[in-house]
Amino acid sequence: MVIGVPREIFPSERRVALIPASVPLLVKAGFRVLVETNAGYLAGYTDAAYREKGASTAASRDQVFADADVIFQLVGVGANQATGREDLPRFRRGQAALGFQRALGNPESLQELAATGATVFAIEMMPRITRAQSMDALSSMSTAAGYSAVLLAAAALPKMFPMMMTAAGTISPARVLIVGVGVSGLQAISTARRIGAVVSAYDVRPAVKEQVHSLGARFVELPLETGGAEDAGGYAKAQDEAFYRRQRELMAKAVAESDVVITTANVPGRKAPVLITSEMVAGMNPGSVIVDLAAERGGNCELTKSGQTVSAHGVTIMGPVNVPSLVPFHASQMYSTNITAFFTHLAKDGRLEVDPSDEIARETLVARAGQIVHPKVREALGLPPGTPA
Repeated sequence: MVIGVPREIFPSERRVALIPASVPLLVKAGFRVLVETNAGYLAGYTDAAYREKGASTAASRDQVFADADVIFQLVGVGANQATGREDLPRFRRGQAALGFQRALGNPESLQELAATGATVFAIEMMPRITRAQSMDALSSMSTAAGYSAVLLAAAALPKMFPMMMTAAGTISPARVLIVGVGVSGLQAISTARRIGAVVSAYDVRPAVKEQVHSLGARFVELPLETGGAEDAGGYAKAQDEAFYRRQRELMAKAVAESDVVITTANVPGRKAPVLITSEMVAGMNPGSVIVDLAAERGGNCELTKSGQTVSAHGVTIMGPVNVPSLVPFHASQMYSTNITAFFTHLAKDGRLEVDPSDEIARETLVARAGQIVHPKVREALGLPPGTPA
């Protein structure tokens, strides 16, 4: 079986789905690896490095898709609304596609990919269970995003982050508020603390309070009813508009006191909730910075423009997209480890097996034999429930 690694074609993407260090693990398991020329170049991995580890290189993208039985991608067709459809004619029946597919956020593109006959796995649907921790690419990329968000904020803020004792007197530390304490939020807290900021954090799930304190940050507590804020998988659940309105009212003071606000709140398959209004931005000090990591899903700030940096009321509002690509070397390293662990879990005796009793395979399999098979994706598309024959 041949594993193909094409160059990523999402705009401004610098990561690669497989790095040279992962190739020997796949070769030892009995697979061949074929990498498109310069696929890893922007991430810092050369063609020579791939060949040294046992991979072959292909001169064209068409050759990779034609020769490969399995395609490793980082930003798959479903997640790449800009240029992903270019690859649809290259997929064929029985070929497998592994990668981020944005299965719940853009299910229509998954229908097009399913129509090619390819067997499609969405790595972002990985269940949060102990056995799947080494395959959790969503957490890996969130780690890279949380780290990068703090650096973006530090570069844009007209203040220094740490407290300093200087010949000109004491410089007060920057005050940073993290909204949403998932993996990216926790990494943002940790990074901002390392740089020397005074950090506060808020999340609708009160269970994360202990994690916030363990990183040396203050947990912002709001008097809200949050009993149903978390689903069985540990993700935040969408709330009604009355809840979000009350949340914004209570959060305004914490936002106004902050030099930097980093928002990370996302609900799988939904538009990001608006947590920071224009009025709240107007209440911040001039020169303050907002980094909205939910910009790709509509943004947590009412004034966010996806992919742009704008200024309003003297506040810089950054809406970066594809943030993990800012650190492509290590982001690729983490993703490569995740997808290799995932694939070797699925592949048995040189073949790709889909065991319906295996939660990992069952929850990540989106399409097979021309049909959408994942219940949640079928529901998002308005398809009748049940698995097609």
